[in-house]
Amino acid sequence: MNLRTFDLNLLLAFDAVLRERSVLRAAKALGLSQPALSHALNRLRHLLKDQLFVRTPAGMTPTPRAEQLALPVRKALNDLQLALEAEIFSPATAERHFRIAVNNYAAVVLAAPIIAACRALAPRIRLSLRPSGTLDLADLLERGELDLVVSARDAPFERFAAQPLITDHYVAVLRRGHPALRRKLTLSVFAELPHLAISSSGEDISFVDTILAAHARSRIVALDVPYLSAGAALVQSNLVAVLGRQIAEEFRRAYPIEMRDLPFDAPRLRSNMMWHRRFDDQPAHRWLRDTIASTAAAI
Repeated sequence: MNLRTFDLNLLLAFDAVLRERSVLRAAKALGLSQPALSHALNRLRHLLKDQLFVRTPAGMTPTPRAEQLALPVRKALNDLQLALEAEIFSPATAERHFRIAVNNYAAVVLAAPIIAACRALAPRIRLSLRPSGTLDLADLLERGELDLVVSARDAPFERFAAQPLITDHYVAVLRRGHPALRRKLTLSVFAELPHLAISSSGEDISFVDTILAAHARSRIVALDVPYLSAGAALVQSNLVAVLGRQIAEEFRRAYPIEMRDLPFDAPRLRSNMMWHRRFDDQPAHRWLRDTIASTAAAI
């Protein structure tokens, strides 16, 4: 392969189809017609002597050769984009698209303030927030399909960086008027209550069972629900839930619930921001991280 005669625009077409898994959506993303993108893809197939993508019910599925090319092509395009970036980022006039994965805690506690801060400072940027629960976060950061992750996770490898945003503590949450609120929430009372567990949190609260077991006690989890159902389920039952204080405060805005300190010392709940180190010094990315960090600090 002679790079001097190779049309680098073909790599943009390849990367777009890889992202979108659709020739039509890839063409729209690049501002091309579908025939033009199909022609570019066929040229690349001829040059590389591989089908690259096969049409399946799930969309355009990459071949093993395309999978092999995915990471180096994405890295090369990212590096080229960074090299062409202006050294100064002007948020007031910038037109950028940032993709951020958030866990449920960040979606409830941090998402709205982050969106408000970014819109106030950079009205022309676009934010896409995605739930992180089922995503391969390291792979998406590596491929440049995510700019940031906000979750409880630490950086899994040296090539990723992480910064703490919020440290919260857990509380017991019950409906207003719950019979248990008439007395002190002791370890015995807490253990005897039926518990509501959050099925979508991704948080490890096994410490509750470990601490209770150390005192020869156990709890009964009577209901598992996602975060979106927790508030409504609590106000219509005598269940108790263990939640981060900040998220409980958000629920209290919408539901008649009360908070009580746990009757034991519990580990802290942490929310971190993670990114790929290749963006450490990129002005736009650095602005986004600084904006999120200052927003979290205000909370």
